[in-house]
Amino acid sequence: MLQFSSPIDFEDISTESLAELIKSKAINSFGITFSKDSFTFQLKALIQQINFIESQVKNTENKINRLISFIDSPITTIPDIGNVIGATTLGEIGDINKFDSPKKIVAYAGIDAIVISSGEFQATHTVMSKSGSPYLRKALFQAALVASFNNPVLNAYYLKKRGGGKHLLTCIGAVSRKLCNIIYAILRD
Repeated sequence: MLQFSSPIDFEDISTESLAELIKSKAINSFGITFSKDSFTFQLKALIQQINFIESQVKNTENKINRLISFIDSPITTIPDIGNVIGATTLGEIGDINKFDSPKKIVAYAGIDAIVISSGEFQATHTVMSKSGSPYLRKALFQAALVASFNNPVLNAYYLKKRGGGKHLLTCIGAVSRKLCNIIYAILRD
């Protein structure tokens, strides 16, 4: 553990000075010293991998932006659906004419409720079926999470569900289903 001879006022010291002070104290502190060079190498390799992955993500997002502008889909006109979520949704749904209603998209995404019953027993607690495209489900959930707080219409719907005593994630699921109705109408018409 690092020991300082006197208390340090962190507001009066610059970040660089503090880093140098900690580094100088850490050299003589208790710790792993026998393989410091190998740990340094591993840390540098991990930083290089992170930088490489970040550049791949940026290149992929640029490619998605070019493709979504090329196909000129109206899905990105829906508030809170950007190019990446729009492309994911379009890629998973494909031709909208495959679906007769928004309920079919909800079922395909696996955000519909499972009804549990046996004989005269009817469960009062239901859960999402999660039987369908996990990519579409994730894209809809992410869009619904943003729309629940930014889109005035969907925010009002979200607040109505929350006011009814529903759990946060249950309300986001309800907004996801409402978002499926909007997506279906925009792509169909």
